[in-house]
Amino acid sequence: MKRRVGITPLFLLLVAASATCRSTPTGPVAPGDWGGEHIGLTVAQKGATLEYDCAHGTIEEPLVATEGRFTALGTHTREHGGPVREGELAETHPARYEGRIDGETMTLEVTLTDSGEKLGTFKLVRGQSPRVFKCL
Repeated sequence: MKRRVGITPLFLLLVAASATCRSTPTGPVAPGDWGGEHIGLTVAQKGATLEYDCAHGTIEEPLVATEGRFTALGTHTREHGGPVREGELAETHPARYEGRIDGETMTLEVTLTDSGEKLGTFKLVRGQSPRVFKCL
């Protein structure tokens, strides 16, 4: 006697595994706020702004991911405690922002392109408030 099975356990396992996979987007990075320790990123249609501890930055082009990864150019400006003096020039450097998106999480590496200095790798979550401490 032959037994007929409608859905195999292997099929159920494959369906369950695919449902838990995170997405690696291709296309524009989701607009809105992304936050993490020592960083906040606000993505807009034409670029983004960043806030760090004692610094801020801009990304001056649309963020577009290919298989969850993106690279964009912008600026990074160091800040300092106390008032900004009249006539004081900001310490602004060109920067490269390299990101990887996995679901609602982003890993962002920031490098100054004029010196090659790596400023750090940051973890951000979409919709999360940043935890940034500004200079006093």
